[in-house]
Amino acid sequence: MNAMSAKRKTTRKAGALREEKGRPRKEPAGSRRDKMGEHAGASLRGTTPHGGIADVVVIGAGAFGGWTAWHLAKRGVRVALVDAWGAGNARGTSSGEARILRFAYGEKTLYSEWTHRARDLWREYEAEWRVPLFVPCGMLWMFREENAYYRDSVAELGRLKEPWEKMSATEAARRFPQFAFDAAEFALYEPKAGLVRARRAMQTVAAQVERLGGVVKTGWVEAPGEPPRGNGARLASVSVRTGAGSEEVYSGAFVFACGPWLPQIFPRLVGRRIAVTQQDVFYFGAPAGDVQFEAAQMPAWADYDTEFYGTPGCDVCGFKLANNLGEPGFDPTKGERTVRPETQEAARGYLARRFPAMAQAPLVRTRVCQYERTPDSNVVLDRHPEWENVWIAGGGSGHGFKFGPALGEFLAGLVLKGGREKIPAPLRIGASEHPESGELREKGAY
Repeated sequence: MNAMSAKRKTTRKAGALREEKGRPRKEPAGSRRDKMGEHAGASLRGTTPHGGIADVVVIGAGAFGGWTAWHLAKRGVRVALVDAWGAGNARGTSSGEARILRFAYGEKTLYSEWTHRARDLWREYEAEWRVPLFVPCGMLWMFREENAYYRDSVAELGRLKEPWEKMSATEAARRFPQFAFDAAEFALYEPKAGLVRARRAMQTVAAQVERLGGVVKTGWVEAPGEPPRGNGARLASVSVRTGAGSEEVYSGAFVFACGPWLPQIFPRLVGRRIAVTQQDVFYFGAPAGDVQFEAAQMPAWADYDTEFYGTPGCDVCGFKLANNLGEPGFDPTKGERTVRPETQEAARGYLARRFPAMAQAPLVRTRVCQYERTPDSNVVLDRHPEWENVWIAGGGSGHGFKFGPALGEFLAGLVLKGGREKIPAPLRIGASEHPESGELREKGAY
């Protein structure tokens, strides 16, 4: 969502930012924004693309950026949400028809907690906004052994009081006849899991940011360059390029939640932390009149050992099948969205083995998206080490969409109140790096 460019203007910590495009509007005494004090006060003041007041500019309208902007706007903060092609666009990672929402995460219990919280937020706000977003179809895992991932997952599910069932291959085949199981396999079923309508969700969140008074703008945010040396530096503005030209956008704080563009914007900080991989997705068509592969009758699923996963048909989009193990080096801006023959062949082979009734199903649609993979599949969430008013969120590694509402809630609190020490160490900038060879670890999104 962004490109590299010249340095932006910076200021030091001494006092509020100067207003360079007009004076800030004074809020009525006692108003919600007036009561926020330092949270939305002079230290977070700037000007939006339209000449109004923006306390925070959020770059990227995906799951992390969109929900962070919404939580800020909900708290009365004046927000500008900027995305190069708009919320839910085809180049973005938070696009497509559906994303799985599951709670099993092995030892990464933070993400189980965030997903638990996010599921409540998805359901609460789809009801308030009257837009159906969450599909409670359940989630079925296939395992070959009770490994550490399985044991840690069920322990955390129990702690969260999320229901789960372990099934033998025979029992799983009886409950879910769409699947074929090897005798050595067993299944873990999460009945309260499901999927989220991804594109619709992000477009809805952006619309709600605007409804709360935020500015939602389509534009390309140029990379801000390198900060000056020393502590206490602040980024004063970013340059936003549109079809009508470029304009400088001033603000008190900035959140860069730009998904696969983050390594281009901050190559020194996350160039070795985030690898952008091409992910080929396949949609197969069920036989006419056969609804057993629809969400009303079939759960979302994942095969732990092979890393194939998929979702049932939803909103007539077809039966989705994909694999977490993608090819690194994908360019999210210029990359051709064409699936590779070898991944299509592998998908066909798995389809025939796992879903015999779909073995001859036609391929009705393909899609190429991307993951922003970190070495350990932890997300990246941190304050910029030199610019104290810049926050970075990304590295979703193929699994971050589901807990976007909870991460956005957490990050909004950090932007307003500080508290970098609250960020778990594995999420911070510099916590891990891919090797110089660019080789990815064996496991993908788990």
